[in-house]
Amino acid sequence: VPKVGKTSLIMSLVSEEFPDEVPLRAEEITIPADVTPERVPTHIVDYSEAEQSDEQLYQEISKANVICIVYSVNNKKSIEKVTSHWIPLINERTDKDSRLPLILVGNKSDLVEHSSMETILPIMNQYSEIETCVECSAKNLKNISELFYYAQKAVLHPTGPLYSPEEKEMKPSCIKALTRIFKISDLDNDGILNDNELNFFQRTCFNIPLAPQALEDVKNVVRKNMSDGVKDNGLTLKGFLFLHTLFIQRGRHETTWTVLRRFGYDDDLELTQEYLFPLLKIPPDCTTELNHNAYLFLQSVFDKHDNDRDCALSPDELKDLFKVFPYMPWGPDVNNTVCTNEQGWITYQGYLSQWTLTTYLDVQRCLEYLGYLGYSIIQEQESQAAAFTITRNKRIDLQKKQTQRSVFRCNVLGVRGSGKSGFLQAFLGRNLARQKRIREDRKSYYAISTTYVYGQEKYLLLHEVLPDFEFLSEADLACDVVCLVYDISNPGSFEYCAKVYKKHFLDSKTPCVIIAAKSDLHEARQYYSLSPLDFCRKHKLHPPQLFTCNTDEAPSKDIYTKLTTMAMYPHVTQADLKNSTFWLRASVGATVFAVLGFAMYKALLKQR
Repeated sequence: VPKVGKTSLIMSLVSEEFPDEVPLRAEEITIPADVTPERVPTHIVDYSEAEQSDEQLYQEISKANVICIVYSVNNKKSIEKVTSHWIPLINERTDKDSRLPLILVGNKSDLVEHSSMETILPIMNQYSEIETCVECSAKNLKNISELFYYAQKAVLHPTGPLYSPEEKEMKPSCIKALTRIFKISDLDNDGILNDNELNFFQRTCFNIPLAPQALEDVKNVVRKNMSDGVKDNGLTLKGFLFLHTLFIQRGRHETTWTVLRRFGYDDDLELTQEYLFPLLKIPPDCTTELNHNAYLFLQSVFDKHDNDRDCALSPDELKDLFKVFPYMPWGPDVNNTVCTNEQGWITYQGYLSQWTLTTYLDVQRCLEYLGYLGYSIIQEQESQAAAFTITRNKRIDLQKKQTQRSVFRCNVLGVRGSGKSGFLQAFLGRNLARQKRIREDRKSYYAISTTYVYGQEKYLLLHEVLPDFEFLSEADLACDVVCLVYDISNPGSFEYCAKVYKKHFLDSKTPCVIIAAKSDLHEARQYYSLSPLDFCRKHKLHPPQLFTCNTDEAPSKDIYTKLTTMAMYPHVTQADLKNSTFWLRASVGATVFAVLGFAMYKALLKQR
């Protein structure tokens, strides 16, 4: 509105005195970052109806981060124009989704005894985009610097996404974000933040711990206002949310925004792409694995949610673990990809295996998942990219004849009905009777668990490749060891294995094993021109490995140790592999380690 003192306000701020002569419009002014409380540079742009066209006004509105609508406290018409002209005009020119904060500025407060706030409050309640209202005087320099501080704050710490003034309560999206933050910060998952957890939270967000007295003061404020905000001398979720509502109501939005941004949220209370997907470069022919610290973190997350200490996650415990996610990341197929207990619940070993699998197959997804769990915050790391090891190029491993990898991929090929799925499930300790209980829609084409080679724990990842001889992709073929499975009772079964081997693996450096599955059944003579044994002799392969999962107990794991050993030592010749002492050394290490490993695990359990 003309003559309400817009230009005088700007000039009073810059010169710290009221100007005697005021131009129609002030030049654009930049206030450097180091003189503002929020440490951000601020461009102040004046508008003059006399000097500028509507088009110029619309352009400036589209560039603005915040708009101050100035009225004169002694001029009713200028107050009316706020709602009749300015707010509708600004709303028309801005995108509905990207809300532009407005500040109502009542100038010339030196000319009246009364406040205009009574007239202004209903307007503030009507328009949620109005951040705040401030009365000031360019002449007396009253509230001038405060006005520009509020303008900065409206951009950096907007009320809109956090709080609904009409309802006088926090918005659902804000409650949801703060609830996730509470759950991550509740390190022992007992539903309250004790003094240690509160201090860690305080240090994480504000870089300073709270003095014991300050902690008590905070809890006393909550106690005074609600009965269930403090429990066992710790802060409950209700108390935590109440504190943030209080900060917002008292104009201390920056406190809540600091917390939200530290935990990865943007202005729309969504987790930012930079937070969820930090940059992680993976050169070709390298694989991704979790490092020691990541496994320790995931172990602590497991312990936090394994309430009954049975070393498995019940459906409820699993649901509780994933409450910090916007969706349930693991489907029912996971229970058929990793080891479970008798009830079909994912065991501690199975849980770590699934994380290993995700890291190996889809590291971007793993980055996202660790982001939801708050990895970088709890582990005090730059980002969750710190959780991964990128293995060296496989070519170098072959040259040096050794590998530092911990995860090896075995692709399992064979015709339909040859026993591939049974071979995968047997690796998870499931015999045929138990496999028959698996529903078709919950079937998995992957199985992952640990094996021990020379006393070292390694992960073997089995992948069942669908039988399509013509269209085996690079991904179907890229692996560390190959299993070609045929059904000994089906005479047409071996031919596929022979053809796949000759077409894809005859000259490759990838070790191959022929599996003679369903060895409990009567052996039929194969239609193929060579018998499986003669085929293996001709191509210097291991003789076919007899295998069945139709056993009373869990099927034997020997073949999986063999596969892992071959994956680790692809350069070892078939002659060496036939040498029984080589296998003896590998498997004795495995047995000793498995016994030792179990003893250590029981000891750990006792501690827990």
